[in-house]
Amino acid sequence: MTVKVMEEWQGKSLDDILWLCQETVEDPEVMTVKRWREAGGKVLGHFQVYFPEEIAHAAGMLPMKMFGASVEPRIADSRFGSYLCSILKTCLEQALSGRVELDMFVTHPICDAARNLAPIWGRNFDYPCQILYLPQNPNSSYSIQYLKEEYERIQGVIEKVANRKISDEDLCNSISVFNKNRSLIRKLYDIKRDKPWLITINEAYTLLAIGGLIPREEHNEILEEVLPMIEKRNIRKQDRIRVVFEGGFCEQPPLDMLRTVGRSCYVVDDDLLIGMRYLLEDVIPEDDPLKAMAEAYINKSSYSPVQHDLRKPKEKMLRERVINADAEAVIITAAKMCEPGLEEQVTYTQELDKDDTPYFVSEFEENMTSFDHLEMQLETFVENLIFD
Repeated sequence: MTVKVMEEWQGKSLDDILWLCQETVEDPEVMTVKRWREAGGKVLGHFQVYFPEEIAHAAGMLPMKMFGASVEPRIADSRFGSYLCSILKTCLEQALSGRVELDMFVTHPICDAARNLAPIWGRNFDYPCQILYLPQNPNSSYSIQYLKEEYERIQGVIEKVANRKISDEDLCNSISVFNKNRSLIRKLYDIKRDKPWLITINEAYTLLAIGGLIPREEHNEILEEVLPMIEKRNIRKQDRIRVVFEGGFCEQPPLDMLRTVGRSCYVVDDDLLIGMRYLLEDVIPEDDPLKAMAEAYINKSSYSPVQHDLRKPKEKMLRERVINADAEAVIITAAKMCEPGLEEQVTYTQELDKDDTPYFVSEFEENMTSFDHLEMQLETFVENLIFD
């Protein structure tokens, strides 16, 4: 099933397209998903960080990235303890309040709270609520085979929900669509790294995030249209420091927080919505597409605080990200109550202290509304670097 759910962008200027993407990403009602359902499509909602969306796509479903929303969790609050992160509550609030209708939900054991999302959702909805058990130890010699079998299990559930058998050809076609998407996203990040004055961190974020709410073919069309427009922008380079933003792997910072950061410095790389570019290279399906997807996750993937790969020590990978982006400093942040994110702050700062790489540490919550204090601290941090 191929349905366009955001055709308003066609023929618009770059500023209009960016504004439309922003409005869509910030809309808690997620009208793109409603349009998909109105056209007869089914929706699979999946929690952060990584999900093999190609499987849902191959079944004709819309894989929707559940990355929270600017809603007050009035209903969902009673389903969770007060000490848990915000994104768990706002995602469930979207579903309980009827803002988002799903046909299937998948979460992952990335932390204790996320692991328990499936049974919590299952008590409130009558559609399948599954846990995809991504391997916690990718270094095991059996990890690829194990993950392939997990993908097969999830595929079986998806086929029942979609009432459609997924062929290898279907999977190969979907892999091709997502390979193209990852390639275009890499080009977006190339611009951020090489000419960061051409696109702000919040503009790049909305161009990335919109892909989790619309068919990926449509996201490809948008990126193909806007990337050349961005490169032709007539914007003068300013004297700003280059920073890496680290800490947006699960719960997402408010867009206004990203704007605040962007006013003080150029963000040349980040881990925002890392699941959308988790695979660093194309998936080559050959004879066994699910095995190829599993192999790509194990051997061709990025890093995050919720994957424990001894070949990819996170502090060393952050160092590599800083070097590759030619960054001068790092913003290390984490969502409040996020145990994996807050733990990694210690490891990151210890690594950066080794050669006195400047860093700025903060926390955030997706429903924060005031950033005056953050802006003042950031300006002080940046000025100290510039005039030191």
